[in-house]
Amino acid sequence: MDFISHIHTDIGIKKSVNQDAALVMQAKTDYDDVMFCVLCDGMGGLANGEIASATVIKAFADWFEKEFPEMLYGGFSAQSLEKEWSNLIFEQNVKIMSHSRTLGSSMGTTAVILLISGGNYYIMNVGDSRAYVCNANGLVQITEDQTFVNREIKRGNMTPEQAKTDPRRNVLLQCVGASQFIEPDFFMGNAFKEDVFMMCSDGFRHVVTPEEIQQAFSPQNNLTEEDLAAHEKELVELNKARMENDNITALAVKLV
Repeated sequence: MDFISHIHTDIGIKKSVNQDAALVMQAKTDYDDVMFCVLCDGMGGLANGEIASATVIKAFADWFEKEFPEMLYGGFSAQSLEKEWSNLIFEQNVKIMSHSRTLGSSMGTTAVILLISGGNYYIMNVGDSRAYVCNANGLVQITEDQTFVNREIKRGNMTPEQAKTDPRRNVLLQCVGASQFIEPDFFMGNAFKEDVFMMCSDGFRHVVTPEEIQQAFSPQNNLTEEDLAAHEKELVELNKARMENDNITALAVKLV
């Protein structure tokens, strides 16, 4: 199985620094073609959020190049992958917090990680950057936002409609580098030919609808990498036209 992919990131209409960061790495092996993606949304004063997001991206890029080949050829399990990624997240959390103390200011980043291998997808997330899959059955959000408003919705204290306009909608329950305790979420499932996986920072999906995302990333509308690029850019520009203030990043992968 092969892949097409594309990343589009935009500083947005208000911020002076783009603190989002994203990574796509693909490997062809004797066992399988593998796709690996990471997207981070940094936060912090000045360029601190940019440092946090770049730190996590580099750590996972190094892991994929140096550690994953041994796991792949040894036959990895979902449990072993979850443990590896969790430990890496914990290490980066300590590293970024230590750097924050040195600078005397806080910083942190969300993280959503995707691996597609052997007909399966594996996803881990911390914070509110999301992963979706779009296929013949429609658009499915795989990750759950680790946010105050999502917790209140699950507890029955708030409706999804109220959450859209609540001033606390961007309050994270945890993020890498700014939380003493990190508990990543982990998901896995089957990955099929024609599936389109899309990962995004929260700036990409606040003011566009799930229906608009589904239309943009439906498999039949994305036959080439150029199609993915065009649809990412279309939704980024729509976000800006609707006055989204945050950095805006989307990463899309289609199985072909």
